Amino acid sequence: MKLSLTPAILLVMLLVNACAPANTPAPTPDLNAVRTSAASTVISEFTLTAAAFTPTPSSPTETPAPEFTATATQLPVAQVTNAAGTPIELCDKYSWNDATVDVNIPDNTEMTPGQDFTKTWKIKNTGTCTWGAGYTIIYAGYSDKMSGQPQPLPAIGPGQEVDISVQFKAPAKAGEYVSAWTLANAKGVSFFGNNNKPFYVKIVVK
Repeated sequence: MKLSLTPAILLVMLLVNACAPANTPAPTPDLNAVRTSAASTVISEFTLTAAAFTPTPSSPTETPAPEFTATATQLPVAQVTNAAGTPIELCDKYSWNDATVDVNIPDNTEMTPGQDFTKTWKIKNTGTCTWGAGYTIIYAGYSDKMSGQPQPLPAIGPGQEVDISVQFKAPAKAGEYVSAWTLANAKGVSFFGNNNKPFYVKIVVK
């Protein structure tokens, strides 16, 4: 005996088939498109961050010029060298005692504009050569010469002390003035005292 399907059963079967989920595979993502999109997002965020940042310019640091204070330990250091720049050991040398070097006109002595005065220092020949003919007191080239005129240098043997003097004229303008001096041998080679430094005078013009 044959079984026959009624129209109702056929309708139910069609509805079930229509509602069943399709077995269509999910599309494969385009990796290149994903990478391009991610890179674009990063660049956009970086650009916005850079635009929002306003750098603060730093002010340049200026190094102030050193101020000179006239003390025996702060005068310029001199070094006698040959043409190649190698230090020369001379037989000429002198030194002083800080307590007795200023025979007169101590530091910061007040002067009137244009005043004439003579400064005297006491130094000691600590070299091995005698200071004889041709040895002189010379301007050491620092600050103000103040029309300095050195007095003749007597003959002084090693180990002896001597008073040496320079005549000065105080400048016409008010202020502090320093004038440094040293010695030169008969060949015109200058030599220096304590720690290769010259002796000096410091006055205040008022």
